[in-house]
Amino acid sequence: MPRQDPHDWMWAEAVAMLARAERGQRAERPSGQAPPRRVPRPAAWTPAVDVIETEAAVLILVSLPGVAAEAVEAALEGDSVVVSGRRTLPPELQTAVIHRLELPMGRFERRIAIPPGRYDGVRRDTRDGCLLISLHKA
Repeated sequence: MPRQDPHDWMWAEAVAMLARAERGQRAERPSGQAPPRRVPRPAAWTPAVDVIETEAAVLILVSLPGVAAEAVEAALEGDSVVVSGRRTLPPELQTAVIHRLELPMGRFERRIAIPPGRYDGVRRDTRDGCLLISLHKA
């Protein structure tokens, strides 16, 4: 009997569970009724952050090893900055045998409170596996 790849087995189990759940939902819904609207999935993890204030700016350092700056969304929402995105395995590791996987994977989101004030410029940069967001004071 050939040895089954654990990754393939996990995906097969997940797909089978989803199919059973969808069949159950269809059975409970009267025919012709539209399926419920999908709700965005919650983040799987939250990255660690440092918030540092200088005379000229507020600096937010977000720990995101392996995530490119352009793959991260950062939005100013009221008195917070919301950072979100997704960390995935690089393509060359998709077929590798994984012996240990400690860095979190999947969708992430972090709401970061910032000091009150007016900010007139935002800059994003990556540095040593971290995303650096600079909010320049007005």
